[in-house]
Parts: sequence; structure tokens; C-alpha cells
Amino acid sequence: MPDVEAESSTQPEAMEEEEPLFSNLDLFLFTLIAGLIIYWFMCIFMVKMIFSKFETHVMWSVKNSNCCCYFPLQGRNIVVFYGSQTGTGEEFANRLSKDAQRYGMKGMAADPEEYVMCELSRLAEIDNSLAIFCMATYGEGDPTDNAQDFYDWLQESDLELNGVNYTVFALGNKTYEHYNAMGAYVDKRLEELGAKRVFDLGMGDDDGNLEEDFVTWREQFWPAMCEHFGVEASGEDSSIRQYELKEHNDINMNKVYTGELGRLKSFETQKPPFDSKNPFLAPVIVNRKLNKAGNRHLMHLEVDITGSKIRYESGDHVAVYPTNDTAIVNKLGQILGVDLDMVISLNNLDEESNKKHPFPCPTTYRTALTHYLDIIHPPRTNVLYELAQYATDPKDQENMRKMASSAPEGKALYQSFVLEDNRNILAILEDLPSLRPPIDHLCELMPRLQARYYSIASSSKVHPNSIHICAVLVEYTTKTGRLTKGVATTWLKNKLVADNGHKSTVPMYIRKSQFRLPFKASNPVIMVGPGTGIAPFMGFIQERGWLKEQGKEVGETVLYFGCRHKNEDYLYQEELEEAEKTGVITKLNVAFSRDQEQKVYVQHLLRTNKEDLWRQIHTDNAHIYICGDARNMARDVQTAFYEIAEELGGMTRTQATDYIKKLMTKGRYSQDVWS
Repeated sequence: MPDVEAESSTQPEAMEEEEPLFSNLDLFLFTLIAGLIIYWFMCIFMVKMIFSKFETHVMWSVKNSNCCCYFPLQGRNIVVFYGSQTGTGEEFANRLSKDAQRYGMKGMAADPEEYVMCELSRLAEIDNSLAIFCMATYGEGDPTDNAQDFYDWLQESDLELNGVNYTVFALGNKTYEHYNAMGAYVDKRLEELGAKRVFDLGMGDDDGNLEEDFVTWREQFWPAMCEHFGVEASGEDSSIRQYELKEHNDINMNKVYTGELGRLKSFETQKPPFDSKNPFLAPVIVNRKLNKAGNRHLMHLEVDITGSKIRYESGDHVAVYPTNDTAIVNKLGQILGVDLDMVISLNNLDEESNKKHPFPCPTTYRTALTHYLDIIHPPRTNVLYELAQYATDPKDQENMRKMASSAPEGKALYQSFVLEDNRNILAILEDLPSLRPPIDHLCELMPRLQARYYSIASSSKVHPNSIHICAVLVEYTTKTGRLTKGVATTWLKNKLVADNGHKSTVPMYIRKSQFRLPFKASNPVIMVGPGTGIAPFMGFIQERGWLKEQGKEVGETVLYFGCRHKNEDYLYQEELEEAEKTGVITKLNVAFSRDQEQKVYVQHLLRTNKEDLWRQIHTDNAHIYICGDARNMARDVQTAFYEIAEELGGMTRTQATDYIKKLMTKGRYSQDVWS
């Protein structure tokens, strides 16, 4: 290499032509390599695309093969779809599909979430085919979780359903604003799409007697179907078993379900995402009594969700899976004379059915009665009818069958003996000593134990790693002198933070809600929540406080709370008074209903503050939130708002009603209520 200084100190006579950085061969090789790399990436991309399409096709094919119409082609002609949040809709669907066998038809109950509903039109190709829809309404006129996709499809679809026969039984509660909205919508929309309604819409009211409504509708429905399809009933009085018992005398206990809802051993090896079939076992980190005195037990629990990847928002619901009282389970085993620790499976006699077992199997009778079956709710009439054959006393047998009929005498007997006296299956067995059914048939007939929903009493902005629950213990004595305890609240009460050195856990998941704070924090909020209805508002208050700390403009935050006595059940008194002191709550209004001779409730305080309320609602675009009892409180509060609109808005009652309904439509009047 030449010396640089020497080069610079002498002037060359002529510059030699510089050699190019890359030769033609280098450029050729570079282009070739770049082309090969691009080609390789393109190949990988194409393979992924092909695989993705293949995977989608396979998933579609699998789902399509499980479609409602695949099964009728194999002899089924009646499909009973259900939209169910608490299990009742599913239970009714199972009963109707079982009924079909008595009429020489073959039916199946189907979860619309698991089927390709656009294939519904193919039912028209099946002779004497019928689609039955048992559709419950949840919340404020919403579909149940498992019917959400079906609802969305109905709204968007323009599929022609000409030749499809259908009928709908709706499950709802008259105390709610949108009574049976989902069932009515399905009934109307199917007709609009060209399907033929072959029997009138049934309306079940859980505020009255839902079972009676269903039985009455069902007993009119089947004769009408017999006439429509030209078939006759056969074997009406015979019991039809859906499952057969298999006892496992020698089985690996690692293959036995011990309370899991989906995947075996899912409670031992937890894997997200967590949902209704895969709940998270959340450790209990706080369990304290809220009320200072009185004979009730109001509780505040906090569960830890650290590391679960669970996310929630203020206003959401937490679903928990409780277990039945061990003492009641043991009594059932004792009265039926069975070994509760026997490992069993109940296998569907219909091998083509997609529902292989009534609950996770194999398992023990003890696990089934503790984790999977509802043994506390008074049994429905179909259970009594099926079990009647095992009563050795003819009078008991006659009465049990009578209670399952739609005859006035039978309805009255069921109402008094089962519902008013609040007899669960154990009480019925105790009071009818001639009735001793096989435990496997009893387990087949009992409905599934359902998750319980609680409004979350915290904000994830303040408590990202925990979820708070506010609940009141349900406990009362029935007319027969039996002490009845609420399944979930008794179970929650006993969830001690440390139980014999072990952490208590709660199987849970989150159910999203529409009960949301306004998008604009500057909008005022008016919250009305007596008793445990305070729960979601604790989350709202925490979040409004957090927003203020972030420097956001936060509108008026007004709370109306009610309880019986200030010195007994003023829930979260310290927290609420501190929030008012710091300005998070603009105005705290509390009604102590029994601290004076004249009872005072939240609706009375609303009327007292009518001028402020009307300004907040009519001028400042306030959002109104109601949480608590639907039957009385929510109605009375709504009436108070009608009256305020009449008086200060110069409206008639009709105009005031329309005004409040428009607020609901705009999302400015929200309710999270129960009955």
C-alpha cells in the first residue's frame, strides 16, 4: 500500500482509472442471493396463507359437520336451540327434545354457539322438521352469552328460511324493562326471513311461575304439533332414560374429574384465557363483615388475579362457581343408601349426540352432587314426573304425577308443596319416605349448578390485581321449619383468607357489561344503589377519584345510597364519607329507612333534590345509573324520575315516560338490577 504522505506531497502526472467497488460477477451474485431470499420469504408467506386457509377450512368443516342440520340428516327432525344464562333455557330445551321421542320423532338440544346457524335453511329439506327456540333475555333486553353470535347473525342475515318450521318459547321476568325481548325478537326476525311459525310464541315469566308458564305452553304445543305433522303420541307414561350408568371399580384416579368444568386437571395447571369453561382459581385475600350490627351478614371479599392476565372494567360482573353444602350432600347419600365415593360415568344412550355426559365424567357421586348439580333449588315438575315411578306409596306416586300436569289442581299442589314450602330434593325425599330413586337417575335429572354473578365493587385503575365483591348472606327458615341457606353466599362467607394453612380460592371469570361510566369524564353521574346495589358504584367512585388524580376534568358525582339503620348496615361508610370529604363524591345522599317512624327510601331523596337532578339531567347531560332490586326499588326510582320530568319539564306522564326511554336509548339511563 503506498504511503499516504508521499502521495500527497507529489503531483501525479496522470490519475489511474479507479477499480469499481463491485465487479459484474459480484453484482450478479448479489442479485441472485437477494432474489433467492425474497423468493424464500414469499414461499414461507404462501405456505402460511395456504395453511391458514386450510386450517380455516378444516375448522369450518368441523363446525359445519356439527351443524344443527347434520344431525337431522341422521334421523333427527327436531332441533331445540337454547339461549341460557342460568341454565333454565337449556333445561327446557332438553325436556322438549326428550318429549320428541314420545311422538315418534327424534330431537336434540343444541347450543347455537356451537353450530353454523346459516345452515338453518337446510332444515327445510327434512320431512316433518321443526326448529324450537328456548330463548332467555339477559340484563337490559340482551341475548345470553351463548346466543350473542346467533343474535348478531339474525341482525345481519338476509338468508331465506322458506320452508323452515319454527316456534319460540321466551324466558324472562316482567319486573325488567325489556321483558322477553330476546324471545320476541327471534320470533319476529325468523318470520321476516321467511320461516313459518307453527305455534304461537310462549312467554315465561320468572317473576310469576316460570315452570307453570312452560308446562302450560308445552301441553298445548305438542297436540298442535301432532295435528300439524299428522303423528300420534306413544308411550306418554313411560320414563325415558337419556344416560346409562357405568361404575368404574378399577380406574386411574388421575383420569377422574374432581370439580373441573372443562379440561381435566385444569385447577392444578391453570392456563389462560379464563372463561366460563376454564375459570381462574383466585385466592381470597380479604373477607370481612361490612355491617356493624343486626342479624344479617353483609360481606366484602377481595380475590387476587395477579398473573392471570384477567382484565376488567368498572361495571363488569364477576362470575363465581360455588359448591353445595357438604352436609346436604352427605344426607342425600345417606337417605339413598349409596357410596358417594363410587366413581361413575353417565353415558348418553344416543351415541350420535354431541353431549356425551350430563356433567364431566368419570367422577364420583360426591363430586357430582357437590360441584355439578343444583340440589338446593326446588325441583321442576319434569323431575317429579320422572321420579314418581320409584314411589312405592300409590298416593305419593299420584301426587307427584299430578304436580307435573297443567291441571289446576296439579298446579296448585306444586305451588304449595314445592314452591311455597321451598322444598329442595332432599326435603322431598325426607317428606316422601316411600320415594327412594336410584341415585344415577336422580343425577341425570338434576339441573346443572350454575355460576353466580356479582357486580364488581372495584376499579381496575385502582386495583388492577384484585376484584372486590359485595354480597349479603341469604338465609331463612321455610314454612316446613327448615333452615335454607343460599348456595353461593354461604360458600363465600366460609372462604377464609387462610384455611388450615391453605389459601381459599374462588373459581371465577369476568362477564363484560354495558354498565359503563360516560366516555367523557366531565359528564355528571347520578348513582342510585341501596343495599348491596352500592357494589358497582364503589368501582365508579374509585375510578372518578383516579381520574381527578390524573388531572382530568371530572363532572359532578352524586350518590344515592339506602340502608335500614345508620349504625347497623351503612355499607362502606368510612370510604364514602372520605370520598365526599375529598370532593370525589360531589354529594352523598343516604336514606336510612328504619331510623325514624316514617320509612325513607332513595326515591324520596330523589324527589327532595328534584331541582338539582333536573338541571344535571336536562341541562348538564348527566348519566343515571340504577343498581339493586328490580321488583320494587328500580320501578319506584323510575317513577320518581317520571314525576320530576313531569313537574320540572312541564310534561305529561306519557311525555315523561318517552323522555326517560330516550335517555335509556342514548345510554344515559342504565340499570344493573336483579329480582
